[in-house]
Amino acid sequence: MNDQTVRIGILTVSDRASKGVYQDLGGPAIRDCLTEILSCPWEPVARIIPDEQPVIEATLKEWCDREGCCLIVTTGGTGPARRDVTPEATEAVCERILDGFGEQMRAVSLRAVPTAILSRQIAGTRGKTLIVNLPGKPSAIRECLLAVFPAIPYCIDLMEGPYLTTNEAVVKAFRPKK
Repeated sequence: MNDQTVRIGILTVSDRASKGVYQDLGGPAIRDCLTEILSCPWEPVARIIPDEQPVIEATLKEWCDREGCCLIVTTGGTGPARRDVTPEATEAVCERILDGFGEQMRAVSLRAVPTAILSRQIAGTRGKTLIVNLPGKPSAIRECLLAVFPAIPYCIDLMEGPYLTTNEAVVKAFRPKK
Protein backbone atom coordinates (compact mmCIF):
# COMPACT_ATOMS: atom_id res chain seq x y z
CA MET A 1 0.00 0.00 0.00
CA ASN A 2 1.24 3.45 -0.92
CA ASP A 3 1.09 6.18 1.76
CA GLN A 4 1.76 8.98 -0.72
CA THR A 5 -0.99 11.24 -1.97
CA VAL A 6 -2.62 9.72 -5.03
CA ARG A 7 -2.09 11.71 -8.25
CA ILE A 8 -4.95 11.84 -10.74
CA GLY A 9 -4.74 13.49 -14.13
CA ILE A 10 -7.68 15.59 -15.32
CA LEU A 11 -7.24 16.38 -19.00
CA THR A 12 -9.59 18.67 -20.91
CA VAL A 13 -9.27 18.29 -24.67
CA SER A 14 -10.81 21.32 -26.39
CA ASP A 15 -9.57 23.70 -29.08
CA ARG A 16 -11.76 26.56 -27.83
CA ALA A 17 -11.18 26.11 -24.09
CA SER A 18 -7.41 25.80 -24.65
CA LYS A 19 -7.49 29.19 -26.45
CA GLY A 20 -9.66 30.80 -23.77
CA VAL A 21 -12.61 31.23 -26.16
CA TYR A 22 -14.80 29.66 -23.51
CA GLN A 23 -14.45 28.47 -19.94
CA ASP A 24 -13.55 24.83 -19.32
CA LEU A 25 -16.51 23.23 -17.56
CA GLY A 26 -15.43 19.60 -18.05
CA GLY A 27 -12.23 19.62 -16.01
CA PRO A 28 -13.88 21.26 -12.97
CA ALA A 29 -16.82 18.82 -13.26
CA ILE A 30 -14.39 15.88 -13.10
CA ARG A 31 -12.55 17.41 -10.13
CA ASP A 32 -15.81 18.05 -8.25
CA CYS A 33 -17.04 14.52 -8.91
CA LEU A 34 -13.73 12.92 -7.84
CA THR A 35 -13.75 15.06 -4.68
CA GLU A 36 -17.16 13.58 -3.82
CA ILE A 37 -16.16 10.01 -4.73
CA LEU A 38 -12.70 9.63 -3.19
CA SER A 39 -12.11 9.35 0.56
CA CYS A 40 -8.31 8.92 0.25
CA PRO A 41 -5.89 11.87 -0.08
CA TRP A 42 -5.42 12.83 -3.74
CA GLU A 43 -4.16 15.68 -5.83
CA PRO A 44 -5.19 16.66 -9.34
CA VAL A 45 -2.76 17.16 -12.20
CA ALA A 46 -4.85 19.27 -14.58
CA ARG A 47 -4.34 20.69 -18.05
CA ILE A 48 -6.37 22.05 -20.96
CA ILE A 49 -5.02 21.20 -24.42
CA PRO A 50 -6.24 21.48 -28.02
CA ASP A 51 -7.72 18.62 -30.07
CA GLU A 52 -4.33 17.61 -31.51
CA GLN A 53 -3.53 13.91 -31.37
CA PRO A 54 0.26 14.33 -30.87
CA VAL A 55 -0.35 16.77 -27.98
CA ILE A 56 -2.91 14.44 -26.35
CA GLU A 57 -0.56 11.46 -26.71
CA ALA A 58 2.42 13.38 -25.29
CA THR A 59 0.40 14.59 -22.29
CA LEU A 60 -0.95 11.10 -21.53
CA LYS A 61 2.56 9.59 -21.79
CA GLU A 62 4.05 12.31 -19.55
CA TRP A 63 1.40 11.82 -16.86
CA CYS A 64 1.66 8.00 -16.98
CA ASP A 65 5.42 7.67 -17.27
CA ARG A 66 6.80 10.70 -15.40
CA GLU A 67 4.10 12.33 -13.27
CA GLY A 68 3.00 9.09 -11.56
CA CYS A 69 -0.73 9.44 -12.12
CA CYS A 70 -2.52 6.17 -11.29
CA LEU A 71 -5.65 7.43 -13.06
CA ILE A 72 -6.13 9.90 -15.89
CA VAL A 73 -9.62 11.06 -16.73
CA THR A 74 -10.11 12.97 -19.98
CA THR A 75 -13.04 15.05 -21.16
CA GLY A 76 -13.77 16.14 -24.71
CA GLY A 77 -12.87 14.93 -28.17
CA THR A 78 -14.91 11.71 -28.09
CA GLY A 79 -17.60 12.53 -30.66
CA PRO A 80 -17.72 11.93 -34.40
CA ALA A 81 -16.45 15.38 -35.47
CA ARG A 82 -13.29 15.47 -37.56
CA ARG A 83 -11.24 17.08 -34.75
CA ASP A 84 -12.41 14.57 -32.11
CA VAL A 85 -9.31 12.37 -31.68
CA THR A 86 -9.11 11.65 -27.94
CA PRO A 87 -9.96 7.92 -28.32
CA GLU A 88 -7.36 7.53 -31.07
CA ALA A 89 -4.71 9.20 -28.89
CA THR A 90 -5.70 7.07 -25.91
CA GLU A 91 -5.55 3.86 -27.92
CA ALA A 92 -2.15 4.84 -29.35
CA VAL A 93 -0.55 5.17 -25.88
CA CYS A 94 -2.29 2.25 -24.14
CA GLU A 95 -0.99 -1.28 -23.81
CA ARG A 96 -4.49 -2.67 -23.22
CA ILE A 97 -7.96 -1.39 -24.04
CA LEU A 98 -10.71 -2.15 -21.51
CA ASP A 99 -13.85 -2.21 -23.66
CA GLY A 100 -16.26 -2.57 -20.75
CA PHE A 101 -15.73 1.04 -19.67
CA GLY A 102 -16.95 2.50 -22.97
CA GLU A 103 -19.81 -0.01 -23.14
CA GLN A 104 -20.99 0.86 -19.63
CA MET A 105 -20.74 4.63 -20.18
CA ARG A 106 -22.71 4.47 -23.43
CA ALA A 107 -25.35 2.20 -21.85
CA VAL A 108 -25.87 4.67 -19.00
CA SER A 109 -25.89 7.69 -21.32
CA LEU A 110 -28.39 6.07 -23.70
CA ARG A 111 -30.99 6.19 -20.94
CA ALA A 112 -30.77 10.00 -21.12
CA VAL A 113 -30.07 10.81 -24.79
CA PRO A 114 -30.32 8.82 -28.04
CA THR A 115 -27.18 10.53 -29.35
CA ALA A 116 -25.06 8.62 -26.79
CA ILE A 117 -24.47 6.10 -29.60
CA LEU A 118 -22.26 8.76 -31.20
CA SER A 119 -19.92 8.77 -28.20
CA ARG A 120 -16.60 7.00 -28.71
CA GLN A 121 -15.05 7.16 -25.25
CA ILE A 122 -12.73 4.31 -24.33
CA ALA A 123 -10.48 3.27 -21.46
CA GLY A 124 -7.14 1.52 -21.32
CA THR A 125 -3.99 0.94 -19.36
CA ARG A 126 -0.43 2.14 -19.72
CA GLY A 127 1.99 0.80 -17.12
CA LYS A 128 0.39 1.41 -13.74
CA THR A 129 -2.08 4.01 -15.07
CA LEU A 130 -5.73 3.66 -16.03
CA ILE A 131 -6.88 6.18 -18.66
CA VAL A 132 -10.63 6.81 -18.99
CA ASN A 133 -12.19 9.03 -21.67
CA LEU A 134 -15.36 10.82 -20.59
CA PRO A 135 -17.79 12.91 -22.65
CA GLY A 136 -17.57 16.71 -22.55
CA LYS A 137 -20.91 17.72 -21.00
CA PRO A 138 -20.69 18.13 -17.18
CA SER A 139 -23.91 16.20 -16.45
CA ALA A 140 -22.72 13.33 -18.69
CA ILE A 141 -19.28 13.43 -17.04
CA ARG A 142 -20.84 12.86 -13.63
CA GLU A 143 -23.23 10.19 -14.87
CA CYS A 144 -20.45 8.26 -16.64
CA LEU A 145 -17.86 8.61 -13.87
CA LEU A 146 -20.34 7.35 -11.25
CA ALA A 147 -21.25 4.43 -13.55
CA VAL A 148 -17.68 3.15 -14.00
CA PHE A 149 -16.01 4.19 -10.74
CA PRO A 150 -17.02 1.08 -8.75
CA ALA A 151 -14.53 -0.89 -10.91
CA ILE A 152 -11.70 1.67 -10.93
CA PRO A 153 -10.09 1.03 -7.50
CA TYR A 154 -9.85 -2.74 -8.13
CA CYS A 155 -8.49 -2.14 -11.64
CA ILE A 156 -5.75 0.04 -10.12
CA ASP A 157 -5.11 -2.66 -7.47
CA LEU A 158 -4.58 -5.21 -10.27
CA MET A 159 -2.07 -2.83 -11.91
CA GLU A 160 -0.17 -2.58 -8.59
CA GLY A 161 -1.13 1.05 -8.11
CA PRO A 162 -2.17 2.86 -4.93
CA TYR A 163 -5.13 1.67 -2.85
CA LEU A 164 -8.04 4.00 -3.63
CA THR A 165 -10.85 4.36 -1.13
CA THR A 166 -14.26 5.84 -1.84
CA ASN A 167 -16.99 7.67 -0.01
CA GLU A 168 -19.46 4.76 0.05
CA ALA A 169 -22.44 7.13 0.28
CA VAL A 170 -21.50 8.24 -3.27
CA VAL A 171 -19.78 5.19 -4.84
CA LYS A 172 -18.95 1.83 -3.31
CA ALA A 173 -15.74 0.41 -4.74
CA PHE A 174 -16.15 -3.25 -5.70
CA ARG A 175 -13.34 -5.57 -4.67
CA PRO A 176 -13.80 -9.35 -4.77
CA LYS A 177 -13.95 -11.08 -1.39
CA LYS A 178 -10.63 -12.69 -0.51
